[in-house]
Amino acid sequence: MDCSPPGSSVHEVLQARILEWVTLLIAFICVRTSFWTSYSAYSYFEVVTICNLIMILAFYLVHLFRLYRVLTCISWPLSELLHYLIGTLLLLIASIVAASQSYRQSGLVAGAIFGFLATFLCLASVWLSYKISCVTQSTDVPLSFGPCHAAYRSLVP
Repeated sequence: MDCSPPGSSVHEVLQARILEWVTLLIAFICVRTSFWTSYSAYSYFEVVTICNLIMILAFYLVHLFRLYRVLTCISWPLSELLHYLIGTLLLLIASIVAASQSYRQSGLVAGAIFGFLATFLCLASVWLSYKISCVTQSTDVPLSFGPCHAAYRSLVP
Protein backbone atom coordinates (compact mmCIF):
# COMPACT_ATOMS: atom_id res chain seq x y z
CA MET A 1 0.00 0.00 0.00
CA ASP A 2 1.48 3.30 -1.10
CA CYS A 3 0.41 6.12 1.20
CA SER A 4 2.33 8.92 -0.47
CA PRO A 5 0.48 11.90 -1.92
CA PRO A 6 0.56 12.60 -5.65
CA GLY A 7 3.78 14.26 -6.71
CA SER A 8 5.97 12.96 -3.90
CA SER A 9 7.50 9.63 -3.16
CA VAL A 10 9.37 7.81 -0.48
CA HIS A 11 12.20 7.49 -3.01
CA GLU A 12 12.70 11.29 -2.89
CA VAL A 13 12.97 11.17 0.91
CA LEU A 14 15.55 8.37 0.76
CA GLN A 15 17.57 10.30 -1.82
CA ALA A 16 17.48 13.37 0.42
CA ARG A 17 18.72 11.28 3.35
CA ILE A 18 21.59 9.86 1.30
CA LEU A 19 22.56 13.38 0.22
CA GLU A 20 22.31 14.51 3.85
CA TRP A 21 24.47 11.60 4.96
CA VAL A 22 27.15 12.39 2.36
CA THR A 23 27.12 16.08 3.35
CA LEU A 24 27.55 15.22 7.03
CA LEU A 25 30.37 12.83 6.18
CA ILE A 26 32.17 15.55 4.18
CA ALA A 27 31.71 18.02 7.07
CA PHE A 28 33.12 15.47 9.52
CA ILE A 29 36.13 14.71 7.30
CA CYS A 30 36.85 18.44 6.76
CA VAL A 31 36.88 19.12 10.49
CA ARG A 32 38.72 15.93 11.41
CA THR A 33 41.63 16.53 9.03
CA SER A 34 42.07 20.23 9.89
CA PHE A 35 44.13 21.94 12.52
CA TRP A 36 41.75 22.72 15.39
CA THR A 37 41.61 26.17 16.92
CA SER A 38 39.16 25.16 19.68
CA TYR A 39 39.15 21.58 20.93
CA SER A 40 35.75 21.72 22.66
CA ALA A 41 33.97 23.35 19.70
CA TYR A 42 35.21 20.86 17.14
CA SER A 43 34.90 17.80 19.30
CA TYR A 44 31.25 18.81 19.85
CA PHE A 45 30.88 19.23 16.08
CA GLU A 46 32.34 15.77 15.52
CA VAL A 47 30.05 14.16 18.11
CA VAL A 48 26.96 15.78 16.60
CA THR A 49 27.88 14.79 13.04
CA ILE A 50 28.72 11.20 13.99
CA CYS A 51 25.48 10.80 15.97
CA ASN A 52 23.48 12.20 13.06
CA LEU A 53 25.30 9.93 10.62
CA ILE A 54 24.53 6.86 12.73
CA MET A 55 20.86 7.79 13.21
CA ILE A 56 20.32 8.61 9.53
CA LEU A 57 21.87 5.26 8.61
CA ALA A 58 19.65 3.49 11.16
CA PHE A 59 16.46 5.10 9.84
CA TYR A 60 17.57 4.45 6.25
CA LEU A 61 18.03 0.75 7.04
CA VAL A 62 14.63 0.65 8.77
CA HIS A 63 13.01 2.01 5.62
CA LEU A 64 15.14 -0.04 3.25
CA PHE A 65 14.39 -3.37 4.90
CA ARG A 66 10.86 -2.33 5.97
CA LEU A 67 11.59 -3.07 9.62
CA TYR A 68 8.80 -0.71 10.65
CA ARG A 69 6.35 -3.48 9.69
CA VAL A 70 8.01 -5.93 12.06
CA LEU A 71 8.71 -3.56 14.97
CA THR A 72 5.22 -2.17 15.47
CA CYS A 73 5.78 -1.24 19.12
CA ILE A 74 7.73 1.86 18.00
CA SER A 75 6.01 4.85 16.45
CA TRP A 76 8.44 5.28 13.58
CA PRO A 77 7.10 8.56 12.18
CA LEU A 78 7.20 10.16 15.64
CA SER A 79 10.67 8.85 16.47
CA GLU A 80 11.97 9.97 13.10
CA LEU A 81 10.41 13.41 13.52
CA LEU A 82 11.92 13.82 16.98
CA HIS A 83 15.32 12.66 15.74
CA TYR A 84 15.34 15.12 12.87
CA LEU A 85 14.10 18.05 14.94
CA ILE A 86 16.60 17.49 17.76
CA GLY A 87 19.42 16.54 15.38
CA THR A 88 18.80 19.60 13.20
CA LEU A 89 18.84 21.92 16.21
CA LEU A 90 22.07 20.39 17.55
CA LEU A 91 23.67 20.48 14.09
CA LEU A 92 22.72 24.14 13.67
CA ILE A 93 24.28 24.98 17.04
CA ALA A 94 27.41 22.95 16.22
CA SER A 95 27.76 24.65 12.83
CA ILE A 96 27.39 28.13 14.35
CA VAL A 97 30.01 27.34 17.00
CA ALA A 98 32.33 25.79 14.41
CA ALA A 99 31.99 28.80 12.11
CA SER A 100 32.68 31.23 14.95
CA GLN A 101 35.79 29.30 16.06
CA SER A 102 37.30 28.64 12.61
CA TYR A 103 39.67 31.64 12.50
CA ARG A 104 39.97 31.39 8.70
CA GLN A 105 41.29 27.83 8.69
CA SER A 106 40.05 26.58 5.31
CA GLY A 107 39.18 23.04 6.45
CA LEU A 108 37.24 24.30 9.46
CA VAL A 109 35.38 26.85 7.35
CA ALA A 110 34.51 24.12 4.83
CA GLY A 111 33.33 21.84 7.64
CA ALA A 112 31.10 24.61 9.03
CA ILE A 113 29.67 25.33 5.56
CA PHE A 114 28.90 21.66 5.00
CA GLY A 115 27.38 21.61 8.48
CA PHE A 116 25.03 24.44 7.51
CA LEU A 117 24.22 22.64 4.27
CA ALA A 118 23.45 19.45 6.20
CA THR A 119 21.23 21.49 8.54
CA PHE A 120 19.25 22.73 5.55
CA LEU A 121 18.99 19.16 4.20
CA CYS A 122 17.77 17.96 7.62
CA LEU A 123 15.02 20.58 7.53
CA ALA A 124 14.10 19.53 4.00
CA SER A 125 14.01 15.91 5.10
CA VAL A 126 11.71 16.75 8.03
CA TRP A 127 9.42 18.63 5.66
CA LEU A 128 9.36 15.81 3.10
CA SER A 129 8.74 13.19 5.79
CA TYR A 130 5.93 15.25 7.27
CA LYS A 131 4.44 15.83 3.83
CA ILE A 132 4.42 12.11 3.09
CA SER A 133 3.36 10.65 6.44
CA CYS A 134 1.08 13.22 8.06
CA VAL A 135 -0.63 14.95 5.16
CA THR A 136 -1.83 11.67 3.66
CA GLN A 137 -3.35 10.62 6.97
CA SER A 138 -5.26 13.88 7.35
CA THR A 139 -6.73 13.88 3.83
CA ASP A 140 -9.19 11.12 4.71
CA VAL A 141 -11.03 13.33 7.21
CA PRO A 142 -13.57 15.83 5.81
CA LEU A 143 -12.65 19.38 6.73
CA SER A 144 -16.04 21.06 6.60
CA PHE A 145 -19.21 20.24 8.43
CA GLY A 146 -21.56 21.65 5.77
CA PRO A 147 -23.86 19.80 3.35
CA CYS A 148 -20.97 17.72 1.99
CA HIS A 149 -20.30 16.38 5.46
CA ALA A 150 -23.95 15.28 5.79
CA ALA A 151 -23.73 13.50 2.42
CA TYR A 152 -20.48 11.86 3.52
CA ARG A 153 -22.05 10.74 6.81
CA SER A 154 -24.94 9.14 4.95
CA LEU A 155 -22.49 7.03 2.91
CA VAL A 156 -20.45 5.83 5.86
CA PRO A 157 -22.13 3.07 7.91
